[in-house]
Amino acid sequence: MSGETGSSGSDLCSVDFEIFGYVQGVFFRMHSEKKGNSLGLVGWVKNTNQGTVVGQVQGPRHLVNEMKIWLSKEGSPGSRISRAVFQNERSIPQLELSGFTTRY
Repeated sequence: MSGETGSSGSDLCSVDFEIFGYVQGVFFRMHSEKKGNSLGLVGWVKNTNQGTVVGQVQGPRHLVNEMKIWLSKEGSPGSRISRAVFQNERSIPQLELSGFTTRY
């Protein structure tokens, strides 16, 4: 057990996402990585062959929720998000990833 378990630190969650729309070739992954890092979250993001962006985000639930709003409404400046799907949301006892990275 770490000493960082407080009211918010113990409420960690993980969620998978898929973002639909015009989200490739518009620096969506780079901006997602920057946003995740700025919020202090961990996770990953990658393009799919279907033209979507998929990934996973982990961290304190209130910050993960903030990232979900960003992914579904804002994204990168050039993106046009038509739909965001979040699934497999679950509570986790500790972070399973480190850093926020782009996968290829």
